[in-house]
Amino acid sequence: MMYYSTNGKAPDATLAKAVVNGLAEDRGLYMPRSIKKLPQAFFEQIQDLTFQELSCTVADAFFGEDIPADALHKMVCDTLSFDCPVVRVEDGIYALELFHGPTLAFKDVGARFMARMLGHFAGGREINVLVATSGDTGSAVANGFLGVEGVRVFVLYPKGKVSPIQECQFTTLGGNITALEIDGCFDDCQALVKNAFMDEALRAALPLTSANSINVARFLPQAFYYFNAYARLREQGFGGQPVICVPSGNFGNLCAALFGAEMGLPVRRFIAANNANRVFFDFLQNGVYTPRPSLQTLANAMDVGDPSNFARIWELYGRSVDAIRARIGGCTVDDATIAATIRECLASTHYLLDPHGACGYRALKDGLQEGETGIFCETAHPAKFKEKVEAITGAEVLVPERLAAFMRGQKQSVALGKDYQGFRNYLTDTLL
Repeated sequence: MMYYSTNGKAPDATLAKAVVNGLAEDRGLYMPRSIKKLPQAFFEQIQDLTFQELSCTVADAFFGEDIPADALHKMVCDTLSFDCPVVRVEDGIYALELFHGPTLAFKDVGARFMARMLGHFAGGREINVLVATSGDTGSAVANGFLGVEGVRVFVLYPKGKVSPIQECQFTTLGGNITALEIDGCFDDCQALVKNAFMDEALRAALPLTSANSINVARFLPQAFYYFNAYARLREQGFGGQPVICVPSGNFGNLCAALFGAEMGLPVRRFIAANNANRVFFDFLQNGVYTPRPSLQTLANAMDVGDPSNFARIWELYGRSVDAIRARIGGCTVDDATIAATIRECLASTHYLLDPHGACGYRALKDGLQEGETGIFCETAHPAKFKEKVEAITGAEVLVPERLAAFMRGQKQSVALGKDYQGFRNYLTDTLL
């Protein structure tokens, strides 16, 4: 399979090049030249397959031309060492729980898969991974790559804009993981990473790649759990097409779901749930994509003012506003509504949402039509936002032991400004 750049000014790349380089030479994101349809028989029998079994079939369609089946299936099975269950919240509404991995966040799947694929293609070469995070990406990538020989990870995060527990998950690891505390917002962190990739002199001196959802090995595997969600609904007797609602920040997770639909996954339609960072929602309203500085909200992992994966969605639907609107609806949920939703859902269903899941639940509940069944993504364990959720509900949130273990660690981070030259100097001083 060959991959092209969304900017259209770079040569096509192999999967290996797309994974190792992360970003195309023209600053575009890599897109597969084609998307394989899965046979109807697969969907008719999907409820009989385990999470790992169905994911191996999906992975074969994505990556089977480039990686031997035994190696690819091992990557999938090693990645999916935990479940992503579908839980009934109320009539017609189900939560796809994506917080059962090592760092209790949905990004564990993509980060763990990418670590294994990068190791496969690196062939023993030393590689430096740069990742910007607004919360859960940093912890998932750091833990996914921890101890991987020949790989050093630099996690850039905005000072004071991630939850204390999220921060502990990537600042206490040490070893081959370095946390960089940037005096700015997430968009500043993401800009530093992108500028580093476009710095030809730096790239010539240092082997760099990205573990953000701009990397095809990070976002594509997230399609696995949407296929699993459909399988588990069929297992419970559901025979229709669900509505899928995805809390969206950088849009890698929704993008993976859309790719799944292009492969044949039966989905009635999608809802992109934004917080107060409503760039995509406004695009759906007026047809104009206008990035803007991000706003800090209760759902901090979604605080993105210029979502990178919009470029992939734009390409996927032929750069047509109408085609995107026909497939994806939108919703924006402010902080007051997030808080009210967490309280109301707990009181009426006894299901505790995290702030990001609250955006998804609210958007789905408001957007479902009569007779429809919907799934929203509960992207992180509520304990990762313990202080926020307890302040909203007035009830204690128990912290799982694996989170508590991170909190007992010693913070190790490097403070940097948001200027590119300072970041570049740090990298060269550290690595050269």
